[in-house]
Amino acid sequence: MQAVILAAGEGTRLWPLTSTRPKPLLKVLDRTVLEHNLEQLASLVEEVILVVGYKGEMIRNFIGNHYKGLKISYAWQKSLLGTGDAVKVAEPFLKDKFLVLNGDDFYFKEDLTKCLENFPSILVKEVEDPRAFAAVLVEDGLVKDIIEKPKEIYSNLANIGVYFLDRSIFEIKLGKSPRGEYEITDFVRDFAKNKKLYFRIAKQWFPGSYPWHLLEVNEFLLKNRERKIEGEIEENCQIIGPVIIQEGTIIKKGTYIKGPVFVGKNCQIGPNSYLRDFTSIGDNCIVGQGVEIKSSIISDFSSIPHLSYIGDSIIGENCNLGAGTITANLRFDGKTIKVTIRGERIDTKRKKFGCVLGNNTKTGINVSLMPGVLIGSNSIIYPKTVIFKNIKDNTIFKGE
Repeated sequence: MQAVILAAGEGTRLWPLTSTRPKPLLKVLDRTVLEHNLEQLASLVEEVILVVGYKGEMIRNFIGNHYKGLKISYAWQKSLLGTGDAVKVAEPFLKDKFLVLNGDDFYFKEDLTKCLENFPSILVKEVEDPRAFAAVLVEDGLVKDIIEKPKEIYSNLANIGVYFLDRSIFEIKLGKSPRGEYEITDFVRDFAKNKKLYFRIAKQWFPGSYPWHLLEVNEFLLKNRERKIEGEIEENCQIIGPVIIQEGTIIKKGTYIKGPVFVGKNCQIGPNSYLRDFTSIGDNCIVGQGVEIKSSIISDFSSIPHLSYIGDSIIGENCNLGAGTITANLRFDGKTIKVTIRGERIDTKRKKFGCVLGNNTKTGINVSLMPGVLIGSNSIIYPKTVIFKNIKDNTIFKGE
């Protein structure tokens, strides 16, 4: 059995996290999105074809040709012409039946196994409002149609991007969609109209479309990890609940940690810092004196040296925050936080959401970041600055 993972896209909706790395290599806890999905596929398939494009060499160098018993092959999508084109690029590698997965969503083995029990089939998920996804219309246990981002609610079943198909789909000729791309859903829609196409309902699935989705995955994964402390704990520390502290990490005196919390390898936490529930800190990070972090992801090699507050935020790799950097994560009026992405205001549907810092970004002392702002990679924010709007990559921002 083979699987195809579509991992070629630029991930512009995940900017600024994807300005320096492809979206399948974004990390939650101790593994990337791609590693998570490969681990779910282990024992279900023998070979995975990764369709890569944007920063594809980074993926190839990171994963290699084998991963935990899986053979890994690479198909290059030279022009990013959509998911339908991406599957077509993988065609020369495919023998017969195969599984297709999105490269930026989080799937789980139990659901993938269910999908493989019926051929041909797709995975769907029950959602409150399918208008943000593709609604799947079903009848008598079969898929009848897929409607992309419908204006009305026809079904509570959303297409989540997992398909169990065979080479016969390549007999279907695709036309470009209104956005000028070839869509895999057009393959599947045509298939369903002419043949039987089963569906299975997934128990767990997390989309990886926007940065705040990573916080949702982070929270779910932390809820399902057991307490494990391998690092060094100094005197007068309090560690409560399911906390993971990996080897080489030092928790300095006076630090309070309330789980679930994850701290990676070779970090220094404290003294007198406060890590609150649903915080994930990567490898080789520094969290210094008097820092409070809540419900956030701090990526590898980043430093928050002292007297800062990070709440409901994502800090990219190799960031350095000056003393007194504060992330605001709540509106005065209590309404949900909106974020500007590709010129469009997107409702996160979260009442608490801080900011997202791209990789290699630095802030001076006493910088305040308002709810929902995105700060580009390789940027410098000058001291005593209040940020109300997005900052582009490679910006030196001195205030306005």
